[in-house]
Parts: sequence; C-alpha cells; structure tokens
Amino acid sequence: MGLSLAEYHRLTPLPHPGGVLYVKPGARGYRDPVYELLQRHVAPYGGRALDLNPGVGWGSLPLEGRMEVERLETSRAAFRCLERSGLRARLAPPWEAEEGAYDLVVLALPAGRGSQYVALSLLAAARALRPLGRVYLAGDKNKGFERYFKEAKALLGYGEVVAREGAYRVALLEKEKAPPPLPPLWQSFQARILGQAYTFYHLPGVFSAGRVDKASLLLLEALVTAVPSLKGRRVLDLGAGYGALTLPLARLGAEVTAVEDDLVSVLSLRRSLEENGLEARALHSDVDEALTPEERFDIIVTNPPFHVGGAVILDVAQAFVEAAAARLKPGGGFFLVANPFLKYESLLEARFGNFKTLLVREYKVLFAKKEGGR
Repeated sequence: MGLSLAEYHRLTPLPHPGGVLYVKPGARGYRDPVYELLQRHVAPYGGRALDLNPGVGWGSLPLEGRMEVERLETSRAAFRCLERSGLRARLAPPWEAEEGAYDLVVLALPAGRGSQYVALSLLAAARALRPLGRVYLAGDKNKGFERYFKEAKALLGYGEVVAREGAYRVALLEKEKAPPPLPPLWQSFQARILGQAYTFYHLPGVFSAGRVDKASLLLLEALVTAVPSLKGRRVLDLGAGYGALTLPLARLGAEVTAVEDDLVSVLSLRRSLEENGLEARALHSDVDEALTPEERFDIIVTNPPFHVGGAVILDVAQAFVEAAAARLKPGGGFFLVANPFLKYESLLEARFGNFKTLLVREYKVLFAKKEGGR
C-alpha cells in the first residue's frame, strides 16, 4: 500500500566518516543531485560557515568539525533531521541570517520557491558574509542556475563555476561589494471567498502568493455544499500554507487546527489570522507531528503539495492521506483536492474503504468517510 504514517515519520541513520546523518521521507537534501555535487566540492574557508538551505545537512556536512557551521532551515521535516543528527541549526528564513558574521556561505538554490525567494536568499548570503568571504552556490541549469549565478555575481563580484555534472552546477563566488539593504518583506492581497472579503498577508516563497488558487476555492465550494454548517466542528487543515482554506473555515465557525511544514507559510498564516480578526491554531508541523497522539477531528481538508517528479512531495501527499485516516473521528470526512491526473482514488479506497468524487472543474475534489470503529 506504500508508505505508512509510521514509516513517513521514521528518522533513518546514515553513518558517514564524521558521525551519523539522519534522513526521513519528506525531508529534502538527500539523494538530490544538487546537494550531492555540492557535498563533493565544498571546502572550508575561514572559521565560520552558514548553510542557508541545508535540508538534512548533506551539502555542508564536509565542513563539520573543520569550521563552526550554522544552518537556517524553514522545513519542519528537515529540521527534525538536523536536530537528530546533532547539527547546529535554527528554524528561520534565510533573511534572518546575522549580518557580516561569516567567512563562508553554502547555498543550494531553492529554485522551487520562486525567483523572489531565491533573490532574497542570494541577498541574505551576501549580507551574511564578511568582506572577501565566499559563497558555494549549487543548482540546476534547467531550473535557472545561469540566471541566478549572474544575479549572485552582480551582488558579490567575482565568481566562477567550479563543477559541472549533467545539468548540475556548483559555483564559487567572493564578496567584493557591499550588498544593498533588505527590501520590505511583507506583501498582502485581497480576495473574496464564499462571499466574504479577506486580506491575506504573506512573506516571499509561499505557495500561490498574490491570489487564492482555484483548487482551494473548489474544495471550499464542495465542502460547504456537503456540510452546510461547520459551527463547532473540529477541522484539521493539512498543509495549510498561508491560510486560503484556514481563514474561510474559521469564519464559518469551525474550530480549525492548521498544520504546515514551511515556517514562512506558518508566519504568513498567523499574521493573516490576526489581521482578519480570526482564530485558529497554526502549527509548524511535519504533517501531523506537532499534534498530540490523541487528537481527532470531525473534518480534515487538504490541498496537498505536488510537483511532477518530486519524490519528496509525493511522499508528503501520501502521508497526508495516512494522517487523515489516523486523525479522523469515526464518521468523520476527508476532503482532498488535486489535479485530475493524480491517482488518489486507489489510495483513498485502500485506506478508507470508500471514496466519492464531489466536483471536477480543472481540479477534482475527492471525499472519503471514516466508517465507525475503523
């Protein structure tokens, strides 16, 4: 049947010459060719290093024990691995890096998070370095490496590509210029959802920033048709993002718990709730890891993450279905929205013994009920 919830949450030790590195499903940076190439070419320089997109810590691992290495990570799944591995790490976005404090910065380009987030990561790297400090920059030329390398050289000064393997690249740059200040980080946009007005606040790098995605709107339409009153219902929003589902559900009277792996999205969600005068629990969580073991819900909703070919993302989406099966009360309902070509139906049938297709319009909304006692 694939990955169980226990298997998803299990941290696996990988012995290496300097100790043990822990990995898990849903945590990026291991068995990733960008990190692999970076790991083979990174070398110490000076006394203090910073990894701005560490994942499980693979890329900067060769520096451990040879320099003081710090890591800023936004993913709860990756941070769990870093903590278990005993690597020095802090939950923070890249732009919170200490200014002028490092001799070396390591950055696997977070290309999947959009050009604004990458640009801020590059700026954070430049600002974190001391004069003549160095940056190892790794990426995929099919995901914008050449453009981002050019941006990095404009910020820093000297740079050259030091490794090529297929589409993957590692560049080494040196800080010769004083970087500009950070731009304003917070942005907002208005949206009407189910006839109500909302103002959403978000930081760079969150999914569907600037507009509510059509899949979430379709899920809400299907949900309010199937469940006319949400007042007092305990609802779990799995992978809540900046709150496109959480805020409307809270306004409809549900007691919403929102869980999200990405810290930047959690911070965005918390501010949006506050600015709109709404209440919900917003937890930084690797799927359901931040919940207590006994917590159960009447309704669970999800617009799961998905990218073609992204094994980490597919692991997470499958874990969402497993978590929903585990966390629903008997008689409770699970609402999932997805691209039509994604085959969640067989997974729902296997885990719940039933499913219905409620709506199909660009996306599909699937529903599964947890039978009593199951």
